[in-house]
Amino acid sequence: MTAPRSQPPRDPWGALLDLPGVADAVAESRAAVDGLLSHRILRRRSAEVTAESALRGARASAELEGAGMELERLRGQLMHGQPVTVQSKDPRLGQLAANAVRVHADLGSLLPSWKGSPKQALARLHVLAAADLGLPEDALGRPRTLPTDQVEDPLELGAAPQPIEVSARLDGLARLLLVPTSAPAVVVAAVVHGELLALRAFGSADGLVARAAARLILVDRGLDPKAVSAPEVGHAELDAAGLRSTHTHAYAEAARGYVSGGRDGVAAWIVHCAQATALGAREGLAVCEAILRESA
Repeated sequence: MTAPRSQPPRDPWGALLDLPGVADAVAESRAAVDGLLSHRILRRRSAEVTAESALRGARASAELEGAGMELERLRGQLMHGQPVTVQSKDPRLGQLAANAVRVHADLGSLLPSWKGSPKQALARLHVLAAADLGLPEDALGRPRTLPTDQVEDPLELGAAPQPIEVSARLDGLARLLLVPTSAPAVVVAAVVHGELLALRAFGSADGLVARAAARLILVDRGLDPKAVSAPEVGHAELDAAGLRSTHTHAYAEAARGYVSGGRDGVAAWIVHCAQATALGAREGLAVCEAILRESA
């Protein structure tokens, strides 16, 4: 009697590429990033592009969290060592924008821990994202543990999962990130981004953490190894386009579709993230061209 053949391990991410519209959107995002990576300025001045893309990404991520401000105003405040302030009566939003800059400036140092211990990297991201926002010191970097813990909901996603579910899903997500997969980086980044928004694991600054984690994945998995694109800018552009055309926040709307858990909602979210990645590559190209003109 012949022994049954062992089945190859199932790729838990692979089926996502078969969702409606996902394969085409992912291919377009890959082509856009590849076009950016071929720009000649990156052969000698990639560090400048990385730094500028990080600043633009941080500004856009803060805007999506409700702390919007003009890029040049933010740049000027940072260059002159001034506190970051936004045009709002809530001083906390200025701190949130400052934290977004801090998060993006430190992403490179988090890559080693992300590769081996994603939960540890997420904890560090939250320490950076939520610093000086008035939280107790022991709440920084620690997922919610009590049902009574306060949970911010700037995207109006609805009731957050209970802490016991948060813990289980974070553990499952961390395990999945360590499983080999043939799925494109954009797909993995979109799912991690969506999960972190859905869980609101820390209860504060979760959006900053989610978008930073998505960028880490694009770098770690080789789509954008030099971090010269700015997918957060893409998300902000799509959001602004949604407001102009349908008077809805496209980013929050797409996130709500993911949170609902339906197949179409997950597909639409991944497509949205792929489109944001393509737009983020276009932003990186704009940075490259600006540096090229300055050096001419």
